[in-house]
Amino acid sequence: MGDLDLGMMWGYWGQLPPPNLVELTQEAERLGFTSVWTAESWGSDAFSPLAYLAAVTEKIQLGTAVAQLAARTPTATAMHALTIDHLSGGRFNLGLGVSGPQVVEGWYGQPSNRPLARTREYVEIIRRVIAREEKVDFQGEHYQHPYTGPGSVGLGKALKPITHPLRRKIPIFIGAEGPKNVTQTAEIADGWFPLYYSPWRQDVYADQLTGASDDFQIAVICPFVVTGPTEAEIAEGLAGIRMMLAFYIGGMGAEGQNYHTKLASRMGLGDAALEIQRKFLGGDQAGAIDAVPASFADEIALVGPPERIKERLSVWRDSPVTTLLIHASDSHGLQTAAELVLEG
Repeated sequence: MGDLDLGMMWGYWGQLPPPNLVELTQEAERLGFTSVWTAESWGSDAFSPLAYLAAVTEKIQLGTAVAQLAARTPTATAMHALTIDHLSGGRFNLGLGVSGPQVVEGWYGQPSNRPLARTREYVEIIRRVIAREEKVDFQGEHYQHPYTGPGSVGLGKALKPITHPLRRKIPIFIGAEGPKNVTQTAEIADGWFPLYYSPWRQDVYADQLTGASDDFQIAVICPFVVTGPTEAEIAEGLAGIRMMLAFYIGGMGAEGQNYHTKLASRMGLGDAALEIQRKFLGGDQAGAIDAVPASFADEIALVGPPERIKERLSVWRDSPVTTLLIHASDSHGLQTAAELVLEG
């Protein structure tokens, strides 16, 4: 069986910053977690917490999972990456994702068409900035450096960063769901974030990963819930995961344009995915949650008493997954995860 790395997922902030951000991150580092990750939606940003954590940690890897493309130009994102990589002593990993049209166009006020082409250009520009081998002269369909389009005054110059990068290549991960997006990610990136992944259904992604390099990383957000041994207690542990799935499959996007609904269908939920969406968009959130199969929630998570989690980990170890990313609200949860995943 293969080894699994363990990462800690902070995600994005809710109404307020997490009060134990530093303490739990330091505890995760002490326990052997290899990485800690932050995210953004339309509130806190993904980069600032990592700059803060770089100052209070020594060896744990720091990553964005994910930074949204529409939030910044590719050169601005490269500046963030270059800066945090220096501040952390070369511990930064750049995770990127396009997000959905509701966020891209509604929050960022940017067009949401052609997401794959945008991602490819975005990554290429970042690679050039970080490599610092030549001035950035890039004339793509979506990004132009220098810009010469409508409104240009014609005075742009090709530039390269003033600051020399600590590393000339920073690992880039991409959050991808659709088959074409996953295939492109395996081609152009160093790693991949699936939204949800079932090691029992590896065939869903197998063909899309054939172009990946031997050291390609797959980091999966895996809900981790320790419960008592009874079926009722395990079902209670799965309840929050079913709620999350109902929100993503049912509510994150419009009818006919929800990447998560389509992914759930490809993963075997079929008509159940459309039923979840129909009920959620119709205002029946409780019905949408009930429509999420508990067995599917169980496949994408690690839930139950320690002995059950340890047994189910064997399937994850036999998959292409390299890192499990878990949320933990206290040190006990981190300790349990470390004992089962890293020592088991």
